[in-house]
Amino acid sequence: MLATGIFTSWNSVLFIINFGLISAVMALGVNLQWGFAGLFNVGIMGFVALGGLATVLVAMPPTQGAWTAGGLGILTALLMGAATVAFAVLAYTRLTLGKLRTLIIMGILISGFVFYRVVFDPAVDAVEAINPSLEGYLGGLNLPVLIAWPIGGIFAAGAAWLIGKTALGLRSDYLAIATLGIAEIIIAIIKNEDWLARGVKNVSGLPRPAPYEVDLQNDLGFIQMTDRLGIDPILASTLFVKLIYAVLFIAVLAILFVLLQRAVNSPWGRMMRAIRDNEVAAEAMGKDVTARHLQVFVLGSAICGIAGAMMTTLDGQLTPGTYQPLRFTFLIWVMVIVGGSGNNLGAVLGGLLIWWLWVMVEPLGLGVMKFITSGMTEGYWLKKHLMESAAHMRLFTMGLVLLLVLRFSPNGLIPEK
Repeated sequence: MLATGIFTSWNSVLFIINFGLISAVMALGVNLQWGFAGLFNVGIMGFVALGGLATVLVAMPPTQGAWTAGGLGILTALLMGAATVAFAVLAYTRLTLGKLRTLIIMGILISGFVFYRVVFDPAVDAVEAINPSLEGYLGGLNLPVLIAWPIGGIFAAGAAWLIGKTALGLRSDYLAIATLGIAEIIIAIIKNEDWLARGVKNVSGLPRPAPYEVDLQNDLGFIQMTDRLGIDPILASTLFVKLIYAVLFIAVLAILFVLLQRAVNSPWGRMMRAIRDNEVAAEAMGKDVTARHLQVFVLGSAICGIAGAMMTTLDGQLTPGTYQPLRFTFLIWVMVIVGGSGNNLGAVLGGLLIWWLWVMVEPLGLGVMKFITSGMTEGYWLKKHLMESAAHMRLFTMGLVLLLVLRFSPNGLIPEK
């Protein structure tokens, strides 16, 4: 980090640190699931996206006239959909097996779906017609944005509970497929339901827990302070805002780290490791393996949801199109594996280290390619090919790092004790 600041800029360092801290929080959530319980969750992206959605629903102001136009209709339709599912489940559990039960359940689902669409579609059209270029959605509760961070964890925990009740009975490879598919469903809903958070049109201008740089640059007291320190006010304002975010993220990371350390070193943590190492033996000792798996799956997903809310707050906008498995699933797994699965300190180290590498490898790779091709003439096909390939150095380097760690240090840089 020091070398990056000296040879590039301190703005770049603080950018890397802030996103690295968020990545470390995500890595802690995945490490709780995999490192201490052996749950192979590759649906991290979906839980992170739910945290981002929570930021919009909590912090943005409500859209003027949206609730009057169609908000109550949307809420009514959603309740009707939930009631339809509940009645179908009730019929399935109460009626005896046979054709009659099948016909009744099909009748409940089909009729419920029809009534749901009759109420839902006009309400959605009415909401999305309100100033669609800037709004076209219900908006939020206009609460402080920091409240959205724990709410994001609650959203992710609720989704994880629903997923876990159906998918945690699957074997590890099937669980991975199920969680990845459900994550894609979550992203598809956020992208396509414009009334919820504008879909792919994005929500920008999210409230911030830190002041705007322009406001600091126009503040007389701030300008006088920078003059005394001999720092450019524009540079100082960007550094100051990034430092505020860094302090907030460090506080969240520290709280989660302490709580997780206390948890994994408690009898509960020893039980989880026993279940991870030998489910049959743990079950024979009277442990409810499925319930404990569900518990740790919900906790780990909630941490990822908190990280998703933190990241959307730092970005200042919700952009569903940017939620990709490469960034929010594969990269987080690399962080956990490289840092050290089953070690919280290793997860934090992996988050910071791999994010630094992810950001810096492209400019470093471009410099390496320039050095390699410095003796070649301009326009030479090999030089042109190598310079164009520099953009792919990021993926190549991540794969290479993962292979080297798995070969020479399979337990990570800081192995589990």
